[in-house]
Amino acid sequence: MKITGVKKLSHSSHLNLYSIAYRDTLDQDKAWIFASRSRLDNPLERDHGVPDAVVVVPYHTDEDKLVVIREFRVVLGDYQYGFPAGLVDDNETPAHAGARELHEETGLRMTRILGQSPALFSSSGLTDETVGLLFVECDGTPSGAFAEASEDIEVVLLSREEAGALIQDTGLKFDVKTWIVLNQFAAHGTL
Repeated sequence: MKITGVKKLSHSSHLNLYSIAYRDTLDQDKAWIFASRSRLDNPLERDHGVPDAVVVVPYHTDEDKLVVIREFRVVLGDYQYGFPAGLVDDNETPAHAGARELHEETGLRMTRILGQSPALFSSSGLTDETVGLLFVECDGTPSGAFAEASEDIEVVLLSREEAGALIQDTGLKFDVKTWIVLNQFAAHGTL
């Protein structure tokens, strides 16, 4: 496989489309269109060391429960269970972005970082977007008072048993990362 050209198809501030020309294993010319958080003309030249976005996996220590959000997702036209998440701003660390997003989306305060992943690719058939997972402890009272007008979010605190019951409901929609963490939490009681 060999990349033979890259063309930027849009010029948006948070998400752009690109077309990549390449030669496949049979030496045939092909093209692929994908979305990227990059603002560069060629997103293949960017550094993937810092994630584009952060996903916060919060554990509420006072309640002894995992915190998830039920959020309306425009692309789905429905609600989806996920974790607080958002873009990492320029010159911001994933930890700072995680604390900010946790507070904005849930009203909760991050008290301790338990672990952090490297930049991970979430759906590399459609996008080169990277996310960092941030496992944290938090405290406070859940509130939607800090969410943006474009966010319709309900904060849900789950015990191990409640997490197990939730993921068994086939009528609900889940972010893939959230389903995996909930499944592990239900099975083992730990993050």
